[in-house]
Amino acid sequence: MTFTGSHVDLDRTCVMGLTALDEDRAAVEALARDAGGTPVWIAEADRVVYHAALAHGANHLVTVLNQALDLLRSIGAQDPSAILAPLVGAAVSNTLAYGDAALTGPVARGDAGTVCEHLAAIEDPQIAATYAALARATVARAHADGRIDDAAAASLGAVLTPEPVR
Repeated sequence: MTFTGSHVDLDRTCVMGLTALDEDRAAVEALARDAGGTPVWIAEADRVVYHAALAHGANHLVTVLNQALDLLRSIGAQDPSAILAPLVGAAVSNTLAYGDAALTGPVARGDAGTVCEHLAAIEDPQIAATYAALARATVARAHADGRIDDAAAASLGAVLTPEPVR
């Protein structure tokens, strides 16, 4: 769980990844439930991957959303959060419910021209690099599930070189 250190944390509940010796499992699970958590058992060998998944899913989302907010501010949006909130809420809900089937946008359409235009329009090199890296990962997922064919994946790959030409 992500905590702000403020009153909003008090009403949050979370899944608690637990690891314990067999003889301690009942007590550890009871502690988690008493603290208002939902216990999930994680093998000791899997704890680092478990934490990486949570950090990747939450911490990197904060970075991506703040970069999107920065882009909207850069074009004069007065309330960028209000612009993003409905889209991001729908994207998160749809992804949690439907997985890769929730993917929309230029990569899912195999639209390398639009992706190229996006990269050319993003003036901040760090945001452009993040966009390109995530678009490459999205190409791989869209290609793997058959959403885009080999030609579209290659076309997108050509505009998403490791360091996009600006």
